Amino acid sequence: MRPTPTSRTQTETVSDSPTDTRRAPGLLDRAHLPFVVATLGLVTLGAFENRATATVLPVAARELHGLTLFGAATAAPLASYLVATTVAGLWADRRGAVPPLRLGLVTFGLAQAATGFAPSMAVVAVGRLVSGVAEGMLDVSLTVLVAAALPERLRPRMFAAISTAWILPSVVGPGLAGAVATAAGWRWVFLLSLLLLGPAVLALRPSLRAARDLPGPLGAGGAAGPVVRGAVVAALALTALTALTPLAGRPGATPYAVVLLVLAAAVTLVAVHPTLPTGTFALAPGVPALVAQSALLAAAFGLAGTYIPLMLTTVRDVGPGLAGASLSVTGAFWSLGSWLQSLPAAQERTTPVQRVRLGFLLIAVGAVGPLLLAVTGVPLWAGLALWAVAGTGIGICSPTLATTTLALVPEDGRGRVTAARSIASAVGQGVVLGGAGALVAAHADDLGGGDFGLVAAVAVALAAVGALTAGRVRPPG
Repeated sequence: MRPTPTSRTQTETVSDSPTDTRRAPGLLDRAHLPFVVATLGLVTLGAFENRATATVLPVAARELHGLTLFGAATAAPLASYLVATTVAGLWADRRGAVPPLRLGLVTFGLAQAATGFAPSMAVVAVGRLVSGVAEGMLDVSLTVLVAAALPERLRPRMFAAISTAWILPSVVGPGLAGAVATAAGWRWVFLLSLLLLGPAVLALRPSLRAARDLPGPLGAGGAAGPVVRGAVVAALALTALTALTPLAGRPGATPYAVVLLVLAAAVTLVAVHPTLPTGTFALAPGVPALVAQSALLAAAFGLAGTYIPLMLTTVRDVGPGLAGASLSVTGAFWSLGSWLQSLPAAQERTTPVQRVRLGFLLIAVGAVGPLLLAVTGVPLWAGLALWAVAGTGIGICSPTLATTTLALVPEDGRGRVTAARSIASAVGQGVVLGGAGALVAAHADDLGGGDFGLVAAVAVALAAVGALTAGRVRPPG
């Protein structure tokens, strides 16, 4: 028995009953195991590449005498990711998940090769640009393929497994990348990823053969041009916002930086509008609210967690090892939350609205952890323990939003809506992190707990808004 082909209808997917759950194949059954193993292998490889790049990119910039291009190499993947995600969604709705998945695999390999063999930092920046294309293509196509290959009852477990696949790279990836760079040079971090891509592709081939590529109509009117143009403008504006944040730290330039940042954020939000379902900004019930909630989730959690290591090193004067503990806490408890929401008892006894609301509430409570970490008299373990609550919350909320969206959207619209969720998440997080980055830059000389506390307080407020509006994810009627 092969994985369910893409021709399976939404009606068939949502009709699975508790009786079917007890006697139907699970993720580890021969019917699904090749697809599950291959997908998790790709996710793990991508997660390692993501974590490893952050570790070795500064080394590459110094060795190639290209520190002036470090910012470009860092921002390039974000811009190309937004555009690639949009194109992948439109493409998947027209031609199925396989073509964008294949392009994602090819561009991933090209990105690793270009970066690994780069003679200059300019080529590294190009490699990072291509890497963003690969990530966008793979993110959308794998999500659409999960919907096509697995029945609805198995999707929460699959998304829980995907969350788990991020743990090991998150914990050991930076250290392993540093060890490889020290022993063999930074280039081998990327070349090893290229070598490991081959086995992952071979493992995925049976699932690609099983997924039939049936053309379908383009959702939301079929106008691809405005959608892609909106994504391009939004990507450029968001990249500009990221690049402008250091300007806030220059003497006398802070007021001008604030104006430019607000302008860049406004352009981003206006430009991204065509890429999102109608009613997203108003949290219209159903799919628009699910997309908006994805943006709130990424903004709240990203804002609360991104600056924890910096806060610990600057305010609490701890070493990088202990400062990085927040990353381990995030990965472990994110996985725990994903596993909890995937349990049959959780799926049967709670509704998606309840799980989304619970996830946001846990993030709101857990985001108090960074607030406590900003207070020098509070033990570190207390703040990190609360942050674990936030990790559990996003583990519950994120896969619930994904599976609920897939269940509500017809097959020929899954690609675009999946892309919309990814775009909304990237834009939501990018805008708030741009503001937080400007705050940090403006107070860089006397950065204190009050600055980080303000960032955490905004994160708590965003999570509270998510909890209050969770009922909107219920479809109208």
